[in-house]
Amino acid sequence: MQEYKLKRGYTADPERIHECLKETFPGEVRKEGDRFVTSYGVLSSLSVWIDGKNMAVDTVSDTSLTDDELILDSNKRFRDFLYKATGYTAKERLKQAKKAVSK
Repeated sequence: MQEYKLKRGYTADPERIHECLKETFPGEVRKEGDRFVTSYGVLSSLSVWIDGKNMAVDTVSDTSLTDDELILDSNKRFRDFLYKATGYTAKERLKQAKKAVSK
């Protein structure tokens, strides 16, 4: 499980997160309790929920798939989702993660 801080102006609204998931990943996005669950490509399970002011994400990868294009597409869509949902680029998220570890 990974937690992501939301940029100022990005609300911790579950419906907004649900819309980001639907825009990024084709297919069904199910609601299971307070979590949104979907799957795409090598991500056999992608579970997203709001935890306080942060967004929590839990992923399960299917390691039996070895198609490089499918792996790259899945990773790109996941990064695009994180950017739409949090407002932070991959570089900014890495910087925040390093800062959180050093505390």
